[in-house]
Amino acid sequence: MHWLDPDYLPEHSGTFERFLLNPHGETDGMILSDGTEVHFPPHLSAELLTTVRPGTMPKVKIRGVRPRGSQLIAAVAIDTEGKRILDHGPDKRREGKKKDKHGSAPKRAPMRAEGIVRCVLHGPKGEARGVLLEDGTSIRFAPHEAEHIARLLSKGKKLASSGEGFESTLGTVIEAREIGASADDLHPIEHKKPKHDNHDKHDKPGKERSEARSA
Repeated sequence: MHWLDPDYLPEHSGTFERFLLNPHGETDGMILSDGTEVHFPPHLSAELLTTVRPGTMPKVKIRGVRPRGSQLIAAVAIDTEGKRILDHGPDKRREGKKKDKHGSAPKRAPMRAEGIVRCVLHGPKGEARGVLLEDGTSIRFAPHEAEHIARLLSKGKKLASSGEGFESTLGTVIEAREIGASADDLHPIEHKKPKHDNHDKHDKPGKERSEARSA
């Protein structure tokens, strides 16, 4: 169970617009109609997809935390119409069964995209991890790459990318191998993570404090 009590966290009400996908094909966020970005751990996606149907625009209430300097909400609880979805942590037994039943992640293929940035996408700590284009395509990259392409990561900027990705009923996502201001100005990006980069882990603050004390 999540260590935060959601009833003591700020509540944000809005209308669901679309789900967000990570490069592995997992649903790990949503965009509300007012532009609010909500991040949630992928293990909540199965339950959310049974209550929030793509193509509909239900009302939702989000209880979570806002990382410093970010407009993102890292959700601890999501209230849909008549149901609360709470982060109890991943169910390892269920995840194992799901993997055996459904096999590997969606098959990816070389893809390109070019368009106007609608918004920057973030991880649970507020770190930039991609962009959403106005046509609904998500471009994803490693957090440590954001500073190298910061000039492109603003609403209204033109951005082009090539890499590997896939299309699904929930949207299109591309893991960028090259990024630039246009298709004629693409530059390779690095995919090796620095040794100190632990952003892919959904760490809890308690763990971070413990590590700091032992350092």
